Parts: sequence; structure tokens; C-alpha cells
Amino acid sequence: MDPPRLPRAVIAAAFAAAAAVCAQPEEQRGSEAESPPPRLPMPVANNAVAALETSAGWSVFSFLGIDSTKLWSGVTTASFRWDLGASEWETIEPPPGPGRLAATAQPFDGRIFLFGGYTVAEGGAEQSLPQVDVLDPETGVWTRAAPMPTPVDDAISGVWRDSLIYVVSGWHDSDNVAAVQIYDPARDAWAQGTPIPGPPVFGHAGGIAGDAIVYIDGARVQAEPRTFVLETSSWQGRIDPAEPTRISWERVPGHPGPGLYRAAAVAVGTRVVFAGGSDNPYNYNGIGYDGRQAEPWSGAFAFDAATGAWSELPAPDTPTMDHRGIVIADGRAFIVGGMTAGQRVTGRVTEIRLRP
Repeated sequence: MDPPRLPRAVIAAAFAAAAAVCAQPEEQRGSEAESPPPRLPMPVANNAVAALETSAGWSVFSFLGIDSTKLWSGVTTASFRWDLGASEWETIEPPPGPGRLAATAQPFDGRIFLFGGYTVAEGGAEQSLPQVDVLDPETGVWTRAAPMPTPVDDAISGVWRDSLIYVVSGWHDSDNVAAVQIYDPARDAWAQGTPIPGPPVFGHAGGIAGDAIVYIDGARVQAEPRTFVLETSSWQGRIDPAEPTRISWERVPGHPGPGLYRAAAVAVGTRVVFAGGSDNPYNYNGIGYDGRQAEPWSGAFAFDAATGAWSELPAPDTPTMDHRGIVIADGRAFIVGGMTAGQRVTGRVTEIRLRP
């Protein structure tokens, strides 16, 4: 029998002591004269985010995360909604169950699907959750979908051809997994896709652009001594339309800037856009697994799955890290919450530009 594996918090402490979205076409973007977005009702980081068009117009959602204490007790269920044009966010009914971190959300067919995440106990024990919660924004009612076969957190997700939702790699209780789990909302059923060929990671960033899954970097497990280190690699997987569980993976050239952990990302047409993140993997308090304070990176860039080329984009006004994604609403792109310099949890909503 293999020896038991330690949770991330335990490994981090030991090491420190020793050493998506399916988006609108960009030409439909809203006016440059739009008013700036309001701040969240409270600072929150590592929150799941999504946006979709409702009967009230375009709406942006934030679920779960960690508050400004950055303590295990600050892991929250707090959830919010902002209708574009409104002067403030409103508090909404949270998903059922405990507060958790590192969940991922995707809009699909007028609903929002919220996958996984992990809880943190007072003693530091962490548990990845299998649950899939579904929000109907018209009624505010949550329902439960079929659970993930392998519970994961800190994964990436994306919607393919308005039919399937892919959940790629991530952390499962005591180690990363290479699994690509595919959820079919029409059948409320799961299938397994071709696993990623690179090192399994958590805190990576990416999305699905056309038939391409694109993701970068994240944290991988180092065996000796067992800890977490930054994985600097970029990958593209081509989904076979005739057999969507079959994915042809290939490594692509490295992206601009440093390797990144918990950057924000979203698919826009044939491109996947990335912004922020940190070059030092860290625990939920913003302190690196190497004992150093993590700081946000200030840049942004995009990968075009149609051409295989990277391009640099204008940097966000405020560098941030600790994200689950970028959201696009009515053609406008937003980073919601996160951590700014000095590991400060923020309620700021930053609008970013998708073109140079």
C-alpha cells in the first residue's frame, strides 16, 4: 500500500520550514463610455465567477472564496450578482454546502454550473468536493447535478460547442490528477476524456476556444522533497468533433512573461486571454509554498488557437492574482476580486481590454 499523502497545507508548512466562457464576438463589445463597474460588497479572492444574459440583461456572478482575513475561518459562501448598468452588486442565495475555495463556474443554457472546490478545516485539513451546483438566475434557486467522478479543485473548465463542459486536471485531496472530466448537461452524465500528457497541475489557467482546449502553467508536485513548484508549460488539446472524449494534446511555445499560478483566463472567439496571476505558487493566505510572499504579475496576453501565436495585451490597471477566471458580459471583460500587492484581498472589479 502506498504511504498516505499529505494535504497541501501540511506540505507547504513543512517545506517553508525547510526551505472559459463562451464569449460574444469582440466586435459586439459594449461602448467605451460605459461606467466603471462597482466594487463587490466585500473583498474576496479565489472566488468562482461567471456571466450570462438573463431577462434583466447581462449579469456577472461571484461565488464563494476567501475574505480579507485569509484564514481558514474566512473561507466563505458569500455570493453576489451585478446586473450591468446597476450601481452596486446584490447579495444572492449561496450554493448549498460549506464555504469553499477554488471552485470553477461555467454558464450554460441560461444556468450557471459550479464545479468542485475545497474546504479547509481549523487544523488545516483540506477536502476536495465532488458536488456540482446549478443556479437558475431567473429564480435564484440552486439544484444539484451529478457529482464529478473525481472530485477536484483549482481546475480549469470550459464549454465546448454549447454542448459539453470540460473540467481539466486540478487537485484531488492529496495530489494532482491528469483527468479530463466531461460533463453532458443534457444527460446529467460524466465521461472521461484523453488525460493531459504534461505534469498534472493545480492553479493553472485556460479555456476552450473553438475545438481547442488551451491551458498554461500552474503548480505541480515535486517528489523530493515533496512540495509544490511552478510548472512553466503551455498546452493545446484538439477535441475530436466526431468523438469528443478524444483529445489530441500537444505542447505549444511558451507564452509572454513569467510562468504563472492562478492567473485569470477566458476564451474569446479563437483566442484564450490571460491576465494577472503570480510567478510563485502559494497557499490560500497568499504565502508561497517556499515561505516567500507571493505578488501579482501585472501583464496580460492571448493565445490564438487558429494561428498558434501569442500576443501581448494591455496590462490591467491593477495587478491581481488568486483568480478563477475572467468574465465577459455584453462584450466587456472583467476580473472580479482577487489579491493585489501585499496579498491584500480586494473587492475591486477591474475591466480589461481584449485588444492591444
